[in-house]
Amino acid sequence: MDPIKVDFSDSGKKKSVKDVFIPPDRPALRIVINVIITAVVAAAAYYFMLPPMNLGSYDFYIYWAIVLGAYVASAFLTSGAATKPEYVPFVKRQAVAPVAIALVLGLIVGVGYLVSSPFFRAKDYAQVLDIDTADFDDTVSAINRMSDFDKVPLIDAAAAEALATKTLGDFSKLNLESQFVVLTEDSTQINYKGTPYRVYPLKYGNVFKWFTNSVIGAEHEGIPGYVRVNLNTQEAELITDYDIAYSTAEHFGEYLERVLRFKYPTYIFGEISFEIDETGKPYWVVEHIKKTIGLVGGDEVQGIILVDAETGEDTYYTAEAMKTEISWIDQAYDADLLIRQYNWLGKYAGGFWNSIIAQSGVRQTSQGYSFLAIGDDVYLYTGVTSVTSDDSILGFFFINQRTKEAFFYSTTGTTEAKAQGSAEDKVSDKKWQASFPILLNIDGEATYFMALKGDSDLVKSYAMVNVKQANVMVMPANENMDLTSCVKEYVSAMKSQTPPVIIDFIYDAADIGAPVEDGDTDAADDESVGESTFTGEITDIRTAVIDGNTYYYFKLTGDDRYYVVEASLNNEAALFNVGETVTVTVIQPITENLIGASDIYAGEAETPAEDATATDTNG
Repeated sequence: MDPIKVDFSDSGKKKSVKDVFIPPDRPALRIVINVIITAVVAAAAYYFMLPPMNLGSYDFYIYWAIVLGAYVASAFLTSGAATKPEYVPFVKRQAVAPVAIALVLGLIVGVGYLVSSPFFRAKDYAQVLDIDTADFDDTVSAINRMSDFDKVPLIDAAAAEALATKTLGDFSKLNLESQFVVLTEDSTQINYKGTPYRVYPLKYGNVFKWFTNSVIGAEHEGIPGYVRVNLNTQEAELITDYDIAYSTAEHFGEYLERVLRFKYPTYIFGEISFEIDETGKPYWVVEHIKKTIGLVGGDEVQGIILVDAETGEDTYYTAEAMKTEISWIDQAYDADLLIRQYNWLGKYAGGFWNSIIAQSGVRQTSQGYSFLAIGDDVYLYTGVTSVTSDDSILGFFFINQRTKEAFFYSTTGTTEAKAQGSAEDKVSDKKWQASFPILLNIDGEATYFMALKGDSDLVKSYAMVNVKQANVMVMPANENMDLTSCVKEYVSAMKSQTPPVIIDFIYDAADIGAPVEDGDTDAADDESVGESTFTGEITDIRTAVIDGNTYYYFKLTGDDRYYVVEASLNNEAALFNVGETVTVTVIQPITENLIGASDIYAGEAETPAEDATATDTNG
């Protein structure tokens, strides 16, 4: 008789119902249904998420996590495992492939993150941006006269937005009032025809207004226009010559990023900005981002896609082509990306551990940044501080937003935020807010210039703070101080320094022929100024064209003042040269250092000898 065999392999444990493989009815059909559901989820997720099919994008992994999770969830629901636990083993088998793919993708992005980390690649991060040193006068054009302020942005983005919003009432001419709002996130500061502007695309106030105006009997294809604001004259205008059919604020097939994603499925898109060419035609500028460090690190602009906002037609430009082929574009590199790249340089130039422990030479950008038009391009600039101090700067970082040409100007002084706070403290009783400081070169002096804004971001006055000598601050003596008055007080304050800092600033704009203003007491009380004549040797000659009229400025030996003569009053003014002795006849003082004159002629004053006491012979 054979012995009785007993299987003790399960150690007497009972199998769980969940461990018994029991497939549901028609498992093949359920698998097909799961695939269809997953395909629908994948298509919908792709349509709305618009992820790039690129291993360097985190959105790629999020997208596939959703798709794979959709299959597992579908298998769980269609099998009935929620109510019948015996089908759980079937669901587990269905989940093997999706989970395996998810683990592989997770491993790829995990390893990619590590090999892209500054811990291993600090030097690479420090080399993403090339930067040269520069002299301040070579970087920022000096302002030596009032007319130079014609190209200076006098208001910030918030004030410009307030002006842009006011223009929307002009849509009443098209029976479209109250339908639009300003699309601020895609606004761009540009250099339009040599003047600083900010351009604003528009969007419908809500989806119902969009549906009513774009779908039901629409007279316009898309959004009928945009707003541009002159940052110098503070004039805003609604431009309705263009129908913007493709936009970041449109929907479905006219949504800009969707149009581009279907054409460029593998591209990683960066920031999208709105610009206009020199004719006023609107375009979208879309960054094409490349990962330059490891798999997911070191964002860099490889090129841009320039999209016609009316037709949707696009043209691709490489980073090199942008420097020569399309000079009117002002923002090919997003400001936040450039700031991030400079901070990589400032933080990791000495290595990863130095950035944490010793922090020798570690620097960072100050809080905030702004833009300046230099030549035909727009430059981003910001102060640079050490990581141990946020009240003083080490210099300024400038970078061309089209060519990525970067400079560093070394200086010491106060930060933008400190100057801004000091200005606001001075007018705390008025509750005005100072705009982010604009860095200007006032006759060689680095100067913060700020607009002081009241309610609704309306400009009330101006303030100027010397970067190196923060104690030299010009604030409004009264409400509504105009630009000229502010500049006069600042220049006067800098001339009073020991030694004088600003020497040759000229007031040559609307001040010609203006009466002496309050505060110009030195000029008004000068007993030698009146109907006197002044004789001396010419040491400097300058000219300016103002409102179509030519003016000549003469400085005489031993005299810091300039004598201003209008060419139409004296045709011989253009014939004099430095070194000649001349006599000028005074009309009236304009400022402390600028004297209006009616006549200038060669030689000594034509007065009798006994009247010589009335003549100042400075030569």
